[in-house]
Amino acid sequence: MPLKHKDIEQLFKVRPNRAIRLKDVDTAWAPREQFKVLQKDELKARAREYLKENLEALTAAQGVLWANDRHSVLVVLQAMDGAGKDGVIRHVMGGVNPQGCQVFSFKKPSDEELDHNFLWRFMKALPERGRIGIFNRSYYEDVLVVRVHPELLEHQKLPADLLGKNIWKERFDDINAFERHLVRNGTIVLKFFLHMSKKEQRRRFIARLDNPEKHWKFSNADIDERQHWDAYIAAFEDAINQTSTKWAPWWVIPADLKYVTRALISTVITHSIEELGLKMPVVPPARQQELVEARQRLDSEKSKK
Repeated sequence: MPLKHKDIEQLFKVRPNRAIRLKDVDTAWAPREQFKVLQKDELKARAREYLKENLEALTAAQGVLWANDRHSVLVVLQAMDGAGKDGVIRHVMGGVNPQGCQVFSFKKPSDEELDHNFLWRFMKALPERGRIGIFNRSYYEDVLVVRVHPELLEHQKLPADLLGKNIWKERFDDINAFERHLVRNGTIVLKFFLHMSKKEQRRRFIARLDNPEKHWKFSNADIDERQHWDAYIAAFEDAINQTSTKWAPWWVIPADLKYVTRALISTVITHSIEELGLKMPVVPPARQQELVEARQRLDSEKSKK
């Protein structure tokens, strides 16, 4: 994997006020022209090696983030079913200190959550300073699933006069303001849309059905939602274009090749933390003297033996 972060940024970062069309974005991207001559297994091996190197850098960056205790990182993963969000979490964050990382997967909201605004349950799950928080699905579900299935709005107990045609624009405004608030308080917001083709989703669903060990991952609801593919893509496209901001941009990551997806996301997360320019905290002189004295006491124990 020869790409540097600046190349990835140029290819996959959605610039504010520059609308994208998802149908024009390749879902099976492979890195650079000269690498297309490689066999799939060779490219896979290179991507895995690159990911391994990136994980070492990410582990170091996360350690400095934890020690400084000033910033936090929120990673938002959104995608169609089967795009590989769980795999990204497992492979990209697998080497990070568990104390410095937290993962939340959001399902159907509870009655208590429906008694609050749509952002409330996500606010409670935000990472504290020094930690990386991952949202496997997020508050964007309320402008994606709910938009594709507007009947779900009835369960959100909103006053009737707030259910007008501007509700999605208003929710985009709320999300942009929410993310700006997070950034202003020291949180890096990284939003990834794992862009998978409908053909690849079908292949992965069939693979699950053919493998008894993966039957637990399959739901008939996945097939039902697949029937709304075009509506979902339209909702994703609008959400990305309306909420890719300077402070919290979207990254549209090709997801047909899992090893490419993981390598790209690991690069963005690692570089975003490194870009903060954090260093390990320097111990003040008074504390340094205490450490010298502590060492002397331990040394004196050894001399007494």
